[in-house]
Amino acid sequence: MTKSAKKTTAKPDTEALTSAMAAGNPAARMWLDIMAESTRFASERLQNDLETQRAMLRCQSPADLVQLQSEFFRRAVEQYTSEAQRMFDIMTEATGDTVKDAKTSTKRDFDDVPV
Repeated sequence: MTKSAKKTTAKPDTEALTSAMAAGNPAARMWLDIMAESTRFASERLQNDLETQRAMLRCQSPADLVQLQSEFFRRAVEQYTSEAQRMFDIMTEATGDTVKDAKTSTKRDFDDVPV
């Protein structure tokens, strides 16, 4: 009988791949930033949702529940608003970098003009 091949569980070097993608294409860097920010925000919101659900189960009266829900929705709106602003900032920065790289200068420097 032959021995079966062992499966390797080595993790790929994602940081090197990310750096290579970002160096080759500024748009790739933007998408990587957007994905990282989206993942962070979704994780944070899920944690807040779970904490609120636990707090709702501990409520002793309908008034406590209404107060908790009101606070939850107010906080959620604030968080979604600030997240939209962060995403806008990421996209604006990446777009500005892309446009800056794409521009060609037609203006002459006066250092190269013979006198």
